[in-house]
Amino acid sequence: MHGYSAFSILRNGLTGQRHWRRAWRSPDPKSAYDVVIVGGGGHGLATAFYLAENHGVRNVAVLEKGYIGGGNVGRNTTIVRSNYRLDGNTQFYEFSMKLWEGLSRALNFNVMFSQRGFLLIANSPGELDTFGYRANVMKLNGIDAELLDREEVRRMVPYLNFSEKALYPVHGALLQGRAGTARHDAVAWGYARAADAYGVDIIQGCEVTGFVRQGERIVGVETTRGRIGAGKVGLAVAGHTSVLAQKAGLELPIESHILQAFVTEPIKPLVHHVVAYGADHFYVSQSDKGGLVFGGGLDGYNSYAQRGNLGVVREVAEASIAMMPCISRLRILRHWGGVMDMTPDGSPIICPTPIDGLYLNGGWCYGGFKATPASGWCFAHMLAKGEVHPLTAAYRLDRFRTGRTIDEAGAGPFTWLQ
Repeated sequence: MHGYSAFSILRNGLTGQRHWRRAWRSPDPKSAYDVVIVGGGGHGLATAFYLAENHGVRNVAVLEKGYIGGGNVGRNTTIVRSNYRLDGNTQFYEFSMKLWEGLSRALNFNVMFSQRGFLLIANSPGELDTFGYRANVMKLNGIDAELLDREEVRRMVPYLNFSEKALYPVHGALLQGRAGTARHDAVAWGYARAADAYGVDIIQGCEVTGFVRQGERIVGVETTRGRIGAGKVGLAVAGHTSVLAQKAGLELPIESHILQAFVTEPIKPLVHHVVAYGADHFYVSQSDKGGLVFGGGLDGYNSYAQRGNLGVVREVAEASIAMMPCISRLRILRHWGGVMDMTPDGSPIICPTPIDGLYLNGGWCYGGFKATPASGWCFAHMLAKGEVHPLTAAYRLDRFRTGRTIDEAGAGPFTWLQ
């Protein structure tokens, strides 16, 4: 791994920062690789790293049409948690949480994982009962969970609106103490640097425009930088999965929507946890710079733009003030959008496709960033061994045909926040 001496730090500080080593190379693509991963976001980079780290597969290329960190991995609200309720999701996201807890050491790169706790507010007695059920599921799967009453929530987050006339009254909460946030850019950079150190080629500015076939099998990709052969091709292009799949002749049950996020001007430390509630779709944390980072629900139309509309800006602002009246005078510095792969059941797809040589990792809905380590680990297992990892056995594409859905999106109150 890369390291810097005190002398090199001093030298660069005195010479205009001109001599730092690049965190990863910018190679020209080779004619062929054992594995080509389309998509240089968190999931694609994590897959490349674990292919090399766990399976010794190092003749790998990651193709990114833009730049590393320019897609969804750099356009989210950085939340990491494993408080899922349904079998399949519960175990997968807890495995991801355990990988998060050792990720900085594994990558030799500080991803700034902050286990500040995730507090899910109940706005009705019925919702609190549902959270009690979820807490029991979590505990049975070895996941930390604590059900809090109204007064316990008030002591923990006194800045919420506890008025008897509150639009969304606080009745309690579900707390996962090990959950929190990570620095999204650092996650992308850390995986990219670690994969590059194993010899993985990370090729930016390389858009895939088609697929190369030999009979019924895919044996490569056509790109804006020429044809590249591949023993296997893995798709990890969150937000554009259906577009790339169509180029291979594969129709997927995925829609693309915009999910907006926002950040305010910096303030003194106020929000020491991640706090969310579902009655009006809102979640918030505070960054190290002091800005409040928050978001809401999807924009209500299909789009591939990385920006949203003002209607959602207003709705999220209203939700934030209803929950936290004390922030009503804060200014929003900026807002942005990520393109979301939305499946019918709110759960992802990781499996071989019906097309020989093509493997799929997509449909992450709201769960993409927090799933990054486990997604890469399991997708790498599939690409290296040609078999589905047990943790993703339920994420098959054909579940929508057989009716074996993992309907986390319909599991009860607060279903939108996957």
